[in-house]
Amino acid sequence: MLLAVCLALALAACGQPGGGPDTASGAVWREFVNADGLVTAIPAKPERILSTSVTVTGVLLAIDAPLAASAAAADGSFFSQWQPIARERGVTKLWPAGEVDLEAAMTLAPDLIVVSSTGGDSARHALAELQAIAPTIVVDYSTQSWQSLAARLGEATGLENRARQRIDNFNRYLAEARDRLEPPPGKVNIVSYHGPGISNPIATNAGVHGKLLKALGFTLEEPDPAWHSPGWGERKDFVRAQYEHLTLLKAPTTFLTRKTDDQVSDFLNDPVLANLPSVQTKQVYGLGANSFRIDYYSSLEIINGMLARFGR
Repeated sequence: MLLAVCLALALAACGQPGGGPDTASGAVWREFVNADGLVTAIPAKPERILSTSVTVTGVLLAIDAPLAASAAAADGSFFSQWQPIARERGVTKLWPAGEVDLEAAMTLAPDLIVVSSTGGDSARHALAELQAIAPTIVVDYSTQSWQSLAARLGEATGLENRARQRIDNFNRYLAEARDRLEPPPGKVNIVSYHGPGISNPIATNAGVHGKLLKALGFTLEEPDPAWHSPGWGERKDFVRAQYEHLTLLKAPTTFLTRKTDDQVSDFLNDPVLANLPSVQTKQVYGLGANSFRIDYYSSLEIINGMLARFGR
């Protein structure tokens, strides 16, 4: 079966480097500039989109893109902040993050495939094979806001107006929330806490988490880039710090990704972190159960959590 799939891909790609099988006729509806600088020719407005990135899927759903299927998270599930919407719209769940099933992709018969250039849900390693199935675009969600990504995806799908409407409504709500918030004094930091023996990523000002909190009026403590662990490549959104580097943080307030306020006790009771300013002041909060990846839906959850906690 694998041999048959490979042969089909080779035949589909013949004479069409990087463009996908539908570009053979030369028809071009849109030209999309990818995150890697290359251009994808999209022959017609997409009607069946395959997202190979579960992170990007949330943004596609937010702009009402015609999403036929999506890769899942590493545990095989969709993100809970938008899972009911995906179910309601009949989005097919494909492979878990880190894997690619080319046969499933071919069977789906998409007319546009979306790939992330970074992250654990990137299918970039299979880019050539995916390009042979359908026109494929590459986006980077690591350092741009979901609004910026939504605008780009709107260009690729012909949904610019829907994307702009969603972005404008969200930005108005964001501005209203900022006016109602009274953040705690001093800087804050954002930590993906895992404990000893593993990296504990710390958000930067350049990443989407840092940008969202900055837009809400918080000032983020910037982690030392020298803390970044080798082997993780260049990342601008998080510094992959080792456990011991957490003791060097100075902000009096800490937010923990993937956590609610009821789930921060491990951090507060960690004896190695007992002298952290945020632990001393008991100002450790959960950024939200779905805050690991930032999209329209998880952003709303974070904003509402901040209003409940720090709203005037």
